[in-house]
Amino acid sequence: MKHSRKKGESAPAPDQGSMGPADDYAPEGSVSQGDGQGGDPPFSDSSDPAADTRAATGAAEAGAAATSRAEPDSGTERDRYLRLAAEYDNYRKRSAKERQDAGARAQADLVRQLVEALDDVARFAHIDPATTDAGTIVQGVDMVEKKLLKALGNAGLEVINPVGETFDPALHEAVATEPTSAREDDHVVSRVYQPGYIFKSQLLRPARVVVKQWNG
Repeated sequence: MKHSRKKGESAPAPDQGSMGPADDYAPEGSVSQGDGQGGDPPFSDSSDPAADTRAATGAAEAGAAATSRAEPDSGTERDRYLRLAAEYDNYRKRSAKERQDAGARAQADLVRQLVEALDDVARFAHIDPATTDAGTIVQGVDMVEKKLLKALGNAGLEVINPVGETFDPALHEAVATEPTSAREDDHVVSRVYQPGYIFKSQLLRPARVVVKQWNG
């Protein structure tokens, strides 16, 4: 006859020798925490090759995108440089042509002022000396000289005729000397063999003169 365990009584503890390992009593599918050898593998810091490949591919694509953005900028700078070079070349050619045209206009203005004097010279060159006296010829030449000097003076010509002035080696060329008894006349121009000319502050020819010299 089997005796039933009274209510409230605890069941006797199983014999330790008859018990198997603790894992035998673990529910199926559960993870043992006893010795740390079961469950998930420990964390590893080794990188995933697929992830490395994706990262390298992304970096390459970013570099290609940056290069593609830089290439249009380089092309734009090159176009800008070529445009500026062409504009400068056109400006240089235009400036050279303007200077050439300005010089031609200035020469034309000068020649225009000399035309009347040239007409007078032509008339006196073809007169009949048998019917014209010397006084008339001299007056005509004097008139032509005045016209020429006026036209050239308007263009900027200055005549150097330094009689009675102190000798200036920058404007005068001494071709001879003559003695003087007055000390104050020393190095004074007494005669002009050939007048000099200055055109717009540029010496065209020095005046060739005779200079007085005091010997004391």
